[in-house]
Amino acid sequence: MSRFLQLVLDMFDGGTVKPASPKSLLQPTLPKSSPWHGPQQPAETLGHVLPKAQYTHPRATRRIQLGTTDVAYAFRRGKRRTIGMAIGPDGLEVSAPRWVTLGDVESALHEKADWIARKLVEMQERQQQLGAARIVWVDGVVVPYLGEQLKVVLDSTRTLKKESAQFEVAQQDAATQAPSPLCHILRLGLPLNAEPQQIRDAVQAWLMRQAKALFVERLDHFAPQLGVQWQRVSLSSAATRWGSASANGAIRLNWRLVHHKREVIDYVVAHELSHLRVMDHSPRFWDTVQSVMPDYAQRRRVLKDEPLPPWS
Repeated sequence: MSRFLQLVLDMFDGGTVKPASPKSLLQPTLPKSSPWHGPQQPAETLGHVLPKAQYTHPRATRRIQLGTTDVAYAFRRGKRRTIGMAIGPDGLEVSAPRWVTLGDVESALHEKADWIARKLVEMQERQQQLGAARIVWVDGVVVPYLGEQLKVVLDSTRTLKKESAQFEVAQQDAATQAPSPLCHILRLGLPLNAEPQQIRDAVQAWLMRQAKALFVERLDHFAPQLGVQWQRVSLSSAATRWGSASANGAIRLNWRLVHHKREVIDYVVAHELSHLRVMDHSPRFWDTVQSVMPDYAQRRRVLKDEPLPPWS
């Protein structure tokens, strides 16, 4: 096995279809639940789910009519053994081996039309929710941090002290002296008239430092339990992956996991470390994850049920 083999944990999973025969083309090997769309639901007719709808991927190279729905999708070929389907914020993406005919690809898409339709609807709804929760970078903005809330306060006096940031726990509201629901405050050494980009960058830098330290701590916690040794950890800003692991012991984790609760972060850490023992998503892999985290499925589900606000 190549030491550069890499497994990934996606923010949203795609179906995988083996192209051995027309029937096998239509059997996606989806996980029982996924960070975004979970288990497959009972089939609904495509016309009911997406009546006369149209979806166009910004990098679309092919188009297909699925029932009454027109879907323009991004298509690419590569060195792979399966046909892959993934629904992301931009729409449908399809990848296939070079030797698979376009006819077989379209047959697979038609067979999975209900699944594609359902996920396109879910993704559209999710993007609308995220758009409503978009962060406005001003003094007093609140962002999720370890499953709780972090209030960002601009403090120009910290600039004079050459202190860029200070983290504290708020026991009560300063104005009313009442218990505050905002249990964390991040004071940034920025003027009150700081540009939104300045605030965003300062908050991101602080969060990334916290994420790196926490990831190292949790990797050191779970690695001995799994009987593996990680070599290095790096932060990822990927839009569609929570983490990845290479056979050479390199771990990459998305820094935005720091928005989630610690138990969710622990799941992703355990997931990636388990790949150092089993470099696939076979039953043996999930048994490995379960050996250190019996309730991993519940934690995994949170990645779908608790979407993060857009970081922009």
